This record gives sequence, structure tokens and C-alpha cells, in this order.
Amino acid sequence: MFSDSGLILVKYSSYGRTDNNTCGINWHPSDSINTSCSLKISTIADRCNGLRVCEVKTASLGTPDPCYGTYKYYNTTYECINGPFADKSFRNCISESPVICERGYSTLDCGTSLGDGTIQIINANYGRADSVTCSSGLSDSLIENTNCYAPNTFSTVATLCNGQSRCAVEASYNVFTDPCSETVKYLTVSYMCTSKCEGKSSCEIPATNNFFSDPCVGTFKYLTIAYSCI
Repeated sequence: MFSDSGLILVKYSSYGRTDNNTCGINWHPSDSINTSCSLKISTIADRCNGLRVCEVKTASLGTPDPCYGTYKYYNTTYECINGPFADKSFRNCISESPVICERGYSTLDCGTSLGDGTIQIINANYGRADSVTCSSGLSDSLIENTNCYAPNTFSTVATLCNGQSRCAVEASYNVFTDPCSETVKYLTVSYMCTSKCEGKSSCEIPATNNFFSDPCVGTFKYLTIAYSCI
């Protein structure tokens, strides 16, 4: 999958067979008789959401067999969502995906430059998906496993950071499970900055330097807001 205009957002993925034509070449006709075979899966979305380019080795996904004896295929529908700060609005503001090497820290920030913004996690993985990232000075044996994904990464980061203006995350097996103990890992996170008040019936916004940063030190400032009820 590839998005030249933004980031990947997987809408639907399935494994099975729903017709006789797709991936039917060089296979015995009896292998494709069952066309009511479809298993919805989330692993492709877990690995690809928030990325610009994503290649998945289907043999490594470990998907259960929904119809034994039928030749199957993966079917994925995705769309490209706006790239980093595409129009400066919270609705379409996607952060660059930070990469945090093992034992490192990083802060996801929707407050300093964006004012009234809160974090919405799109995707996260603690593990290793390539042999280049966070590989400086390491032997091949420590980076050769590129099919390493901690299954609880997204839920852990989302629980920690969703709804916050700023959130510190650590790339450590003490925070996540260790999916490949003999491999040096890293944490990747893709997140969106959304409006703190959008979609709510009421909302409080503090007029403070801590929330918005200080644009003019020594000057007494105020906050102006224009809004409408829909």
C-alpha cells in the first residue's frame, strides 16, 4: 500500500474468498468453489495505519483458516488521509510519526504550536519492521528479525495519550510486552491532533501560558474564541 498524498488509513481487511476470479490462475477449480468464505481481520490496519508506505508479508500474519480446502487471498480497502499539517486545521492535522529507539523517550505534542489540541492515536508499534531504523552500531543478529510486533502497543499508547495535549512515551519492554527478546526494538507512533471542544456540548479552555505557550513574555494576554452551536 502507498499514499502519495498523505497517510494510509485501512478501512477494511479480510481473508478468504468471495468470487471465483480473484487469484484463481493455476489452481484447480475445486479450490475456489467456496465463495462465501470471508474473515475480517485487524492485523493489516494495526501494522499500516498512519504510514505512507506499507508492505505486509501475509505468511507472517498468522491468520486463522476460515475455510479449509479453499484457495484464499487477502483483500484490503484503504484511503489516504491528509498529511502533516495539511491545512492547519485540527480536523485534518496529522503529526509526523515519531520513531523512538529502545530505552528512549519522546513527547507527543498537540499543545505547544496548536493551542487547543488533543492527541488521538492512529497507530503504534513496539518491535522492529525493518533492519535500518535504530540500527547504528548493532550487529546483524540484533536487527535481522523484521517481523516483530508487540500486540498491545496501540491500546497501551492510546490509553496513555488519547485526549491529552502532551504525552510522554517510552520505548521499553517494561511498558509493552517483549515480542522478540533477542532483537533491538523501537517504538513508532502515528497520531492526530483534534480539537479539544469539537463535538462537545460544553468545554472549558484555560487561558494560560502552560496550555498555549507564551507568545509575548511580560505582556498580560487574553484568549478570544469564536464558535457556533450546531
